[in-house]
Amino acid sequence: MRTVWPIWALLVGYPAWWALGFGGLSVIVVAIPMLVILSRRRPIKVPKGFGLWALLIAGYLLSALTLADTPDGTYGDLTAGRVIGYVMRLTVYLALLVVVLYLGNLTHEELPQLTLVRMLGALFVTTVAGGLLGVLFPRFAFTSPVELVLPRWISGNSFVTNLIHPTAAQIQHVLGHASPRPEAPFEWANAWGSNASVLIIWFLVGWWGHGGPLRRTLAAVLLALAAIPIVYSLNRGLWLGLGLSLAYLALRSRRPLAVGTAVAAAATAFLLSPLASMVAQRLDSPHSNDIRAFTVSATVQAAAGSPIIGYGNTRNAFGNHRSITTGKSDWCDTCGHPPLGSDGQLWLLLITQGFTGAVLYAAFFAGAVRRYWTDRSPVGQAGVLVMMLALFYMFIYDGMVTALSLYLISFALLWRNAA
Repeated sequence: MRTVWPIWALLVGYPAWWALGFGGLSVIVVAIPMLVILSRRRPIKVPKGFGLWALLIAGYLLSALTLADTPDGTYGDLTAGRVIGYVMRLTVYLALLVVVLYLGNLTHEELPQLTLVRMLGALFVTTVAGGLLGVLFPRFAFTSPVELVLPRWISGNSFVTNLIHPTAAQIQHVLGHASPRPEAPFEWANAWGSNASVLIIWFLVGWWGHGGPLRRTLAAVLLALAAIPIVYSLNRGLWLGLGLSLAYLALRSRRPLAVGTAVAAAATAFLLSPLASMVAQRLDSPHSNDIRAFTVSATVQAAAGSPIIGYGNTRNAFGNHRSITTGKSDWCDTCGHPPLGSDGQLWLLLITQGFTGAVLYAAFFAGAVRRYWTDRSPVGQAGVLVMMLALFYMFIYDGMVTALSLYLISFALLWRNAA
């Protein structure tokens, strides 16, 4: 337990980190004792393909050279907020490098695979509880201890605020009226959706695949409860991700008939429930498509100005998808358009690290899929699925911070399994 407690604290103890205001940044805190434990081991093993992640970090270091630049179609001077965002992302990248090496260098006696999988399953339970909190008490929020001690010029930064200010849900008018989109205990509603779809995979491996009748019954109850925030999240990306996961499971399962029967039973129960009408309303209200199209187009155009190293951080575009004259002002600080790079990890990498960073990121996860595809064990198949979701979600979700943490912990599980 002396060597395992940091990962236990990160995954099982995540609700405490969220309440303190660390949330996704907790990975930076636990990386410190992980680094101490790692430094006492010789030799330190490194997984195949991890050089791509090291190159991604090296490229991000170089991108600091262009932090003060203003690409075409954007505005804004170099501010403390831009530097803070850059430093935070760099620190997260470095912390996750440590986490992967730490997990891969622990022996299976120190940290059995099933134990790590069940830690991720415990975080899924937390995710479902946070989702239900967002549905039932959407305006629940409080000032965290971290938020209290930070100076206003740091805590007031929008990127930082999302990380340190605990909220249960985002209230949006997706269906033409105020609707809560659960986000607790993560940074954004989209982060909740991405993380839920990854964690449900490990929950099924640890609780359904390695459990007796009682554990499976409890798992079934929890999955039924999870359906409520999954639908209320109004998250089309999450729904598509779950569909991709089911298709993958049907393709690679040794018992396709059993899988098909279970999916059909679940689909029938869903269609007969009141939740089905909400999904139909969401699919008929694609209000964010124009916004995403504008952001993606402006991001690619801006990234073309620095295709090798990018600009280190996001930028603000002139206007929005309706008018070039619309933007933030003294009397409307919420007007304007989301920052370039906020509509998916791919677009974030394009603006922050150029086309080179985007290629390295995609190559890292695609290489993991290729390398571990032949692992037909439950952990191997689940890990490959998460790598595929990382590639799929990079078009629609920003991976920072918790989503990327879960992707790389899943990568570490694959590496440990192959070893």
